[in-house]
Amino acid sequence: MGDAKPTVVVTGISGNLGTRLLPQLGGFNVIGLDVNPPVTDIPLQFERMDLGEEPSCRQLFLLLRESRAEAVIHLAFILDPVRAGVLDLDRMWHINVAGTARVMEAITEANHEETIVRKFVFPSSVSVYGSDLTGPATEEHPLGAHTLPYALHKMECDRVVQQRAPALRGCSAYMLRPHIFAGATVDNYMVGAFRGTPNGRSNRATKMRSHGKRLPCMLPLGKSYLEKRIQFVHVDDVARLMAYILRRTEPESQRLTVLNVAGRGESLSFGRCIEMADAKLLRVPGKWAFRLILKSLWKLGISAIPPQAAPYMTGEYTMNTDRLQKFLGQDYENVIRFTIEEALADCFKSDAPAAAQRSAAPDY
Repeated sequence: MGDAKPTVVVTGISGNLGTRLLPQLGGFNVIGLDVNPPVTDIPLQFERMDLGEEPSCRQLFLLLRESRAEAVIHLAFILDPVRAGVLDLDRMWHINVAGTARVMEAITEANHEETIVRKFVFPSSVSVYGSDLTGPATEEHPLGAHTLPYALHKMECDRVVQQRAPALRGCSAYMLRPHIFAGATVDNYMVGAFRGTPNGRSNRATKMRSHGKRLPCMLPLGKSYLEKRIQFVHVDDVARLMAYILRRTEPESQRLTVLNVAGRGESLSFGRCIEMADAKLLRVPGKWAFRLILKSLWKLGISAIPPQAAPYMTGEYTMNTDRLQKFLGQDYENVIRFTIEEALADCFKSDAPAAAQRSAAPDY
């Protein structure tokens, strides 16, 4: 590296994780890619690029070769189609799945004659394991995403990374499978459900938000639903983990490292989460009623939670993070600073909903 700063390319720089990652990248020249520039005072080189379009593969290849970037962190992904304004599933697939393949192809071509890019980091998701697990999933657990386009696309991308990692020509790939992001700036389906945010795009939802109205937290009847377990990970801990990987000097024994990522400590019951959120609980007759109400709120534009998310909002899916703890070793508590409970609690600070709205740029 010499005395010059190494360069890292971050796709999806304008999303919440991208902007939380930026402060962790001191000592790097950052080239951020997105369709719109990030709202930040941190210096970086911004390049407008739409990874949903075929020409972006060559654009990225040329950028990697010219900048001699040593690492690529691929964050560009549509999580919330309403907030991102991409409701067409085909367009969403081209950004999420084809876009991931294009990034990996660009790295492969940039490394054709010599190894330029040495590290590739991609966040997959706990959702790739499915929504009803019998116990904590290890990294070897079969992938079983279903129903929800976000989860299905993450599973496809997960497989793309597994298939293409060996062909990256000298580049080590790191695939993280984080549980649900939490933190004051986070606004996703599950956190929004606990907050009771009317996050739809209708005039009615806008008026409800302006008056500070909250939707009740909904669950089917039965004690078992309150006892189901869930994990969270603070978005800043994920950012710290990515920065740690960039700075890690120990060579990897394999080309692909897969890590489950969650906060420290015990998982939480749904009942405890509702208690922490100080939310009103609405019990409905069964899963069919849960899906029906979600569908109605979606169609009315009151909620941005798609009805396909229902299994992930009533199921139980936790992960074993022993591999992450071994990977980080003595640095574990310095990187993963929040327990699961602390990460969720940060969502309900007095200024958290406003912070989430300020950071509500889509992940792509």
